Amino acid sequence: MRIAVILPAAGQSRRFHNSPIGGGSSKLDEDLGGKPVLQRTVELFHTREEVAAVIVAGPAEPDAYEQFKLRHGDRLALFGATLCQGGLHHRSDSVRAALKLVPDDCTHIAVHDAARPCTPPALIDRVFDAAARHPAVIPAIAIDDTVKKVGSPIEDAGEADPVAAILGAGAKAPALCPVESTLERSGLMLVQTPQVFEADLLRRAYATDSIGTDDASLVEALGEVVLTIEGDRRNIKITRPGDVSVARAFLGLSGPKSRPTHKRF
Repeated sequence: MRIAVILPAAGQSRRFHNSPIGGGSSKLDEDLGGKPVLQRTVELFHTREEVAAVIVAGPAEPDAYEQFKLRHGDRLALFGATLCQGGLHHRSDSVRAALKLVPDDCTHIAVHDAARPCTPPALIDRVFDAAARHPAVIPAIAIDDTVKKVGSPIEDAGEADPVAAILGAGAKAPALCPVESTLERSGLMLVQTPQVFEADLLRRAYATDSIGTDDASLVEALGEVVLTIEGDRRNIKITRPGDVSVARAFLGLSGPKSRPTHKRF
């Protein structure tokens, strides 16, 4: 089995920037023990024998892509990663762009979130082993908490939010949303990455115009069976600023001590 790993990294980190506690830079540039998040993610795969290629799909906009290459290009080249321009609007567009660079001799393609640097090696082993026997395998974990469907945020006429006052006028107060219903959580799973597919199957899924929040949904749309395997709760995706501290704790790493990570040599 020869696997090409695609890392979509074209997102604009909107939830990271728009968090009430703020997020100043791209989440992929955040410092994890002296290395940016993106490098930590690439390092999960570059020494594995099954991995024949790692392809990172950066921003689609030319100026943003050039800045992305300046920040990450030389460093990622040392790990054998290939960079390409990703999609402008959807994650699936980034994967489509990266698929063009997958070597022909790769039998499988894995897609992994670029902002998921804490994936335990044992989880990657599990998914890769299962993918050697089944066409489409994704890691997932059970939902333990009660799940509720909520409506649009309402205006709160109460006292001013003290956190917003401390953080400054630009800080956003926490949203208040009315509960519409409580969902039955039996059978619901939280899906993670890497998601691994037979190469021809994933290419067939992306030959359509379908758009999905993950790759498995496009394969499902073909009527193909996607199997889940046990994920790992440490395999978090950095989405909001607070997730960076959690990732550092999981990895046993410190935060930045001086210059921004991408400016260190």
